[in-house]
Amino acid sequence: MNALHAAPAALDVTTQLLRDWPLPMPGRDGDKVERGHVLILGGSREMPGAVILAATAALRAGAGKLTVATGASVAQLVALALPEARVIGLAETDSGGFLPDAIARLDPLADHVNAVLIGPGMQDEAAAAQLVHGLLGRLHGSDTAVVLDACAMGTLLHGPAEWPAGQAFRFQQPVILTPHCGEMAHLTGIEKTAIGAAPDARALAAAAAWNAVVALKGARTVIAAPDGGSWHHEGGNVGLAISGSGDTLAGIVAGLAARGAALEQAACWGVALHARAGERLAERMGVLGYLAREIADEIPALLESVAGREAGNAKER
Repeated sequence: MNALHAAPAALDVTTQLLRDWPLPMPGRDGDKVERGHVLILGGSREMPGAVILAATAALRAGAGKLTVATGASVAQLVALALPEARVIGLAETDSGGFLPDAIARLDPLADHVNAVLIGPGMQDEAAAAQLVHGLLGRLHGSDTAVVLDACAMGTLLHGPAEWPAGQAFRFQQPVILTPHCGEMAHLTGIEKTAIGAAPDARALAAAAAWNAVVALKGARTVIAAPDGGSWHHEGGNVGLAISGSGDTLAGIVAGLAARGAALEQAACWGVALHARAGERLAERMGVLGYLAREIADEIPALLESVAGREAGNAKER
């Protein structure tokens, strides 16, 4: 991970690139199952809002069916905030994670979800890693997309019991990871400043080492795939640097993946939609002061305009 090679030129995620890479669309008579079932796993006593933000964003991105699994202590609160969702309460650790029996509780869903987002609002990194490894084993060989965000990305630092000691963890099937530079530093042991100085090369190295689509977030976000493909997006504004913004982005990506978007496509579209939502909010409200909970409300109209289904509304970068 410390050895860097010259990064190939990344593709710019423009309106035209997105239009040439259209998202899967349900048929006119499609039902909620055809639109995709997303499972959001996260939340804790101290941060129940994170899973609410992510789940709302997944629905705004077009997913048709939503299940949320969260701590039993906040499950009723989450259910009231998300009347569209089935909410499952899970037994919790003292540190704000979930006990291992959560895997058995969620097992019946494994064959019925199209995308799983794990991490928003979790606080116990070791417990989150144990849960992720258990679920990945259950999902192995399936077409279910997996998005790991926040605490759940620590899975890379806590390999399963059978993983060779001292060997860097690598996913058997590609997943999406959404770190900012600080989280990337935690995951790699590389200084944050060094990552910020060479984000393309760092993202590509991580994607190849971990077998993951890595969306390295920042004012300029780099998306890297395990096969060496890379994209970048520069946009949005500093107003997006607010609590809950990353949870919303992760939810958008998961919702797109549930609809059937490929991992790298969901990441690129998600990053672009998130940034443009910030731009729209800034136009109406000012750059500072809009809330993460307001970002998702912009997504449905942006999906239409970016795809070119509203004449004259989409602007090329």
